[in-house]
Order: sequence, then structure tokens, then C-alpha cells
Amino acid sequence: MSIAHWLVFCGVSLLMCFTPGPAVLLAISNSVDVGARRTAFSSLGSSAGIFVVSALAMIGMGTILRMSANAFLAMKVAGAMYLIWLGIIRWRSKEGLLGSAAGLAPAQRRERRNRELVWQGLGVSLTNPKSILFFSALFPQFIVPEASLFTQYLLLTTTFAVCALIAHAFYVVLISLVKDHVAARAKLFNRIVGGTFIALGLSLLKTRHRLA
Repeated sequence: MSIAHWLVFCGVSLLMCFTPGPAVLLAISNSVDVGARRTAFSSLGSSAGIFVVSALAMIGMGTILRMSANAFLAMKVAGAMYLIWLGIIRWRSKEGLLGSAAGLAPAQRRERRNRELVWQGLGVSLTNPKSILFFSALFPQFIVPEASLFTQYLLLTTTFAVCALIAHAFYVVLISLVKDHVAARAKLFNRIVGGTFIALGLSLLKTRHRLA
């Protein structure tokens, strides 16, 4: 993978990670419950889950590669279409910036151990059905069939996991500083994220032959 393609992957990963989902909501909830510093343990657990889910997606891609090059190309096209669909859904979304954050269960008052926080984050990643769909859609756009799949798995997954940690830290700090002003930017946020997803999906459809 070239540096240019890796930078594109970084951009898509950051966009996805900064779009509020279950892991981000968990980080926000835990920051209120146990503090910003200890929230890092649940975020680390979530990142560990990313490696498991992406491994499942990579195994599926490896199987398809062994079956047919045309099937892998079809998977890449389907993946690009999935990104466009994500963009349309986000563009049309009327949810607040933090989605269902207001409906989160009240924070537990008992002291939780660090390992409990890690398992909590891991569970959120492993039980999110959208994760494997996203990795299955995203990874084929950047996989080089002739290169080692394991090496590419490590590079792509580590990059995505680091992006996730950055996003979690950003939201924890943001909510602690401007919690009263976040909701006012919901519509603009959804339009920016949705439009960017659509643009990326369309660009990947046009350049998929060069990414193969």
C-alpha cells in the first residue's frame, strides 16, 4: 500500500471513528461515571475488540480472494456502495450529535475495577453488528491482493484502532468542556459527515482498479 492510499485510509477511519456510535457513547458515559483517565481502560477494550472484528472481516476477504478475483472486485464495489449508503443515512439523520446519549442508563455508583472497564469496552465492540460490515466494506478498497494479508491486516487495524482512541479522547474532552453547546451543531455535523462519506464512496468507485 502506498503512502497516499494509507493517508486516504486514515481519513476514512477518522471520519468513521468521529461519527458517534456505541463505543463513543460508552466513553462519554464512563467519563461521567469513573472519570476521564479511567475511561481509557474501556477505550482500550474497545480497540482490542476492533482487532477481533477486523480479523473476521479479513478472513472472509482472504477466502474470497482464493475463490475469484472477480468476486473480490465485486466485494470492493459493494463496499464502496455501502459507504455511500452510510453517507445518505447520516445526511438524512435528525438525531442529535450524540444520538441516544440522553437515553443512556444512569451511571453506576459502585467503584468498578479497571478490568471490568476493559471487558465492557471489548463487549461493545464485539456486539456491534455494523463493525464487521464496515470493515468488510472498507478494507477491500485498500488491500493489495499480491501482498501479505496479515501484514496489511496489522497496518489497517492498528491505524483504525489508533483513530478510535483519538476520537474517544476528543469526545471525552469535548463533552466536559462544551456539553451545553454540542446539540446545537448536530445538523451541520450530520451533513458534513454524510457528504464526506458519499464523496469517498463515489471516489472509490472511480479508482477501485488502481487500488486493487
